[in-house]
Amino acid sequence: MDRTYLVVVNDEEQYSIWDANRDLPAGWRGEGFRGPEADCLAHIEEIWTDMRPLSLRRAMASGT
Repeated sequence: MDRTYLVVVNDEEQYSIWDANRDLPAGWRGEGFRGPEADCLAHIEEIWTDMRPLSLRRAMASGT
């Protein structure tokens, strides 16, 4: 069975994939990319270049 997945992102700009036939979990939103699991994972690998959560990146940028 071929499943379709969504690339999802949370407020900390962390990415994951989610079954397109299920409701998104709280705190996550669709990023806009959908397709087979391997394609979604390849998309995430291409766009998620900094694994640090957004709050950590901001704190490090401000020096706090």
